[in-house]
Amino acid sequence: MPILLLMLTRTAAPLVLALILAAGAARAETAALQDARRIVSIGGAVTEIVHALGEEGRLVARDTTSGYPPAAEALPDVGYMRALSPEGVLSVKPDAILAIEGSGPPEALAVLKGAGVDFVTVPERFDAAGIAEKVRRVSTALGVPEKGAELIRRIEAELQAATAEAKARGREARVLFILSLSGGRILAAGDETAAAGVIRLAGARNAIEGLSGYKQISDEAAMAAAPDVILMISRGGDHQTGEAEVLAHPGIARTPAGENRRLIRMDGLYLLGFGPRTAAAVGDLSAALTDYGL
Repeated sequence: MPILLLMLTRTAAPLVLALILAAGAARAETAALQDARRIVSIGGAVTEIVHALGEEGRLVARDTTSGYPPAAEALPDVGYMRALSPEGVLSVKPDAILAIEGSGPPEALAVLKGAGVDFVTVPERFDAAGIAEKVRRVSTALGVPEKGAELIRRIEAELQAATAEAKARGREARVLFILSLSGGRILAAGDETAAAGVIRLAGARNAIEGLSGYKQISDEAAMAAAPDVILMISRGGDHQTGEAEVLAHPGIARTPAGENRRLIRMDGLYLLGFGPRTAAAVGDLSAALTDYGL
């Protein structure tokens, strides 16, 4: 390999060289945690997968989004996945970190990766294949690929059954996922989001098309989307906008969802986590749409 790398460098083949180095780094990363016994898990789905694999005894901390299973909440909380503090993560003396793609900020990750702690990134995709890849990456990193293969088979079977049942409804309801109504402004889910992914798996159609990510939309855009139902995350305490306020919003009141008072709320990690419970979430969303005659 050293001779090959030297030849590539001298023949000015930086792209090929980069690909070889990246492949080697990926192989090293996925095998990094086999002997780790003090692991920090970043990302709710990652934490769920570790538990589903029966490897939760190796966890010493988790991030704020890791609220399931209940046993995970007993672990120290090192902060929100997108606003990590290196000091907070390192304070639990981890020998390895499992982090969902999108964790950050980048500066914090750079410090953690440079602190001599093994670091594995788990890819994030919002479809059935993405869930399987998460499980595969976590189980391989933990040195339990056989457990991972078994879990993938179970998840895929459950998801196939849930999506087939949803598809059998025979109608694509238009669903508007609203992440927030802060200040009366609608923050909705466009394409390439977890919300759009789970709506699709439930046999429905995302009402917002042509936008990527979570974006603020005008009242006029919400009315033009003509959603049949509004989908939101259930929040505790005073953080949840009341049903009457949601359905009376100027951008919603005159849509089919507002006129027929159709609002579905579900737990955020359960609905959007794309982990071991996604099949159940798809089934519940599909059932809720059916209850509204959609």
